[in-house]
Amino acid sequence: MAAALVVPEIADAQALSCAVPGTVPRPRPDLPSQSQPVRRIPIGSYTLAISWSPEYCRGSGERPGAQFQCGSANRFGFVLHGLWPDGIGKDWPQYCRATPLLSRQVIRRNLCSTPSPQLMQHEWAKHGTCMAGYTPERYFARSTTMFRALRFPDMARLAQSPLTAGRLAEAIAAANPGMRPDMMRVTGTRGGALDEVWLCTDKSFRYARCPAHQGGLHPAARITIAALP
Repeated sequence: MAAALVVPEIADAQALSCAVPGTVPRPRPDLPSQSQPVRRIPIGSYTLAISWSPEYCRGSGERPGAQFQCGSANRFGFVLHGLWPDGIGKDWPQYCRATPLLSRQVIRRNLCSTPSPQLMQHEWAKHGTCMAGYTPERYFARSTTMFRALRFPDMARLAQSPLTAGRLAEAIAAANPGMRPDMMRVTGTRGGALDEVWLCTDKSFRYARCPAHQGGLHPAARITIAALP
C-alpha cells in the first residue's frame, strides 16, 4: 500500500504531493574511482544542497530511475540533493569509509525529500561516511530535518518576472528568519535556468556566510525558473 503525503503550499513544504510505493528499489553500490578518489581531510563547514525538481525533470524525465520523481503522480518543487561536509579550504572529504547498501527502511523514510534511492546511496557513500559517528539513519535525519525546516517564496510568482540569482537569494532569505543572501549560492544550467541552491553552514549546522570559493552564479546573473508540474 502506498503512503501519501499531500501538502498544499510550497512555502510550507517541498513535496507538493508524494506517495511512497509499497516496494522501493534497491540502489547500486556507489564507490570511489580514479576521478572521485577517497579523500579524508578535516571538516570545516557544511553545505545543504537543494535542487529545483522541475528543471531536473525537464531534462531527465525519461531517464531510467527518474520515474518516481518525474514520471508519476508525484509533484515536487525543491528536493534535497544532500548534506555535504566541506574542508578547511577548497577541497572536501569524500568516500571516507566503505559502506553497504542503504536499507529499504531508510530509503522509504526519506524518499519524499530525496526522490531517488540511487542519489541517497551516493550522498551517504560520498558525503555521509565522512561525518564521524554518523549512521545512515542519523545522516538522513540531520539533512532531511534541515531541509524540511526551510521555507520558500512563491516560486511561480517569481518565475513570471525577470529574475536574477541575487533576487532569488534575497527572496529565500526573507522567507527564513535569520538567513541572509550571502549564506547561499544559486547555480544554474548552461541555458540560464535555476538548477540548485547551496546553503552554507558552520560546523554546528548554523547557517553562515558562504566562503568566496563556493562558486555559484553572480548575483546579477539572470535566471529563469522551470514551471511547477
